[in-house]
Amino acid sequence: MKFKADEIASVIQQEIEDFRGTMETAETGRVLEVGDGIARCYGLSGAMAGEMVEFSSGSRGMVFNLEENSVGIIILGDYLSIAEGDEVRTTGSLLSVPVGDEMIGRVIDPLGNPLDGKGPIVSTETRPLETPAPGVAARQPVTEPLQTGIKPVDAMTPIGRGQRELIIGDRKTGKTAIALDTILNQKGGDVVCIYVGCGQRASTMATVVDVLTEHGAMDYSCVIASSSADPAPLQYIAPYAGAALAEYFMYQGKHALVVYDDLSKQAIAYRQLSLLMRRPPGREAFPGDIFYCHSRLLERASKLSDELGGGSMTALPIIETLEGEVSAYIPTNVISITDGQIYLEPDLFFSGVRPAINVGISVSRVGGNAQNKAMKKIAGSLRLDLAAFRELEAFAQLGTELDKATQAQLDRGYRMVEILKQPQYQPLHVADQVISIYAGTNGYFDDVAVADVATVEQQMLTFMREQKSEVRNALIEKAELDDEMVDQLQAALEEFKVQLAAGEISAEAAEEAAEEAAEEAAEEAEADAEDDSES
Repeated sequence: MKFKADEIASVIQQEIEDFRGTMETAETGRVLEVGDGIARCYGLSGAMAGEMVEFSSGSRGMVFNLEENSVGIIILGDYLSIAEGDEVRTTGSLLSVPVGDEMIGRVIDPLGNPLDGKGPIVSTETRPLETPAPGVAARQPVTEPLQTGIKPVDAMTPIGRGQRELIIGDRKTGKTAIALDTILNQKGGDVVCIYVGCGQRASTMATVVDVLTEHGAMDYSCVIASSSADPAPLQYIAPYAGAALAEYFMYQGKHALVVYDDLSKQAIAYRQLSLLMRRPPGREAFPGDIFYCHSRLLERASKLSDELGGGSMTALPIIETLEGEVSAYIPTNVISITDGQIYLEPDLFFSGVRPAINVGISVSRVGGNAQNKAMKKIAGSLRLDLAAFRELEAFAQLGTELDKATQAQLDRGYRMVEILKQPQYQPLHVADQVISIYAGTNGYFDDVAVADVATVEQQMLTFMREQKSEVRNALIEKAELDDEMVDQLQAALEEFKVQLAAGEISAEAAEEAAEEAAEEAAEEAEADAEDDSES
């Protein structure tokens, strides 16, 4: 073999040019004991809290406890491959996760590894799992609406971009359904959605991915999955990984929506790790810093100032209550951190009012400022009307004679409850919501039988889309109900009433609505059967 001197010379010259006189140092230690997802190590006297470490088996861990003679490390991934006496070394960097546009459309674990079988994710950027929340000067007030497509939410507990709105309720009351409908409603918009499944069953996570894929929502979404089968450390870091990915888009001037489903399970995982690490337990055996665990996560959601690009990160944390106990430790903590809550009531859910939102307890502390002006105008009286209806309903159950005005108020209340019902995975455009609620509050459904309200509402929306598209488009464009708009809307609704009375409205919409209701009932029965078999 002949050597080419010029080639060798050019390689040596390149190496000399690229030479940097720096040394990389890494502290190494040994594992004292390992088990239950945690390891105690000695010899890492310079380790930092939250620093990433690497074991000789290739597994990664995060420094969790700094003690006098040892370091407590939570192991991210397989801890069965780690044995006593194994070498562990520091990396000098905080635990980071890959971020970027490459994550959109993928299902990943909290460390950024793909779980969807679509090949590796090549991402050039990473973000630390935990970063300080933007300060007061770096934020601006929440003034831009984030439409959920759900009538009672957009009308009475509206959500703005940069807000943190808690979804709270017992299991099986439709908490995840509200979050998924909100994600589906962002289709065709400018919001990147991140769904974090924390401690959910793997079958539930698979269902979520199927729903998002079926409705084309994975084109602008990412699912971070940490199922109940995963080790507690992964369940603990999953929400922080979701926040880091959402922050990447926020600091690029984009809008992100992140759903934490659910933080009760993350709190349980954190309690498990803390007790294993011998941290002193507090109320309900949770560690003393459980409030800080959630507050530092949720404070990262904000609407950035225009100088920083004006991006936003909206958070929808989910909390599961037991027997409606909203005054328990974790629920009260998260209620006090967030900017409002949507409370789902089991009694309403099982009586067929879905979404089962209790409008008395549910509140949005920001959304009115960020609400669509047309919706704000008609929704102002809606909450009061519903509250008055609930009082009257309780009074009417006593069996007393009611005067004509009271009976009329009751009848309209029953119809408004029907109008606010909505099938799952069918978010409505805000203009359609305004038309429906306006028609209900102004008595256009008073002559319709309560059982037929949903069908007639579907027919009315079809009529507005097909025959009165100019009125609907004007409402979308103006986003305001001025006198001219009200006149146009009233004229269109009067025409619809005439056509409905004359039987000119086609029965197709009614058939479609009936089919959808039947499909929904079948799906629910199937889900209940699955739950029964699992339990």
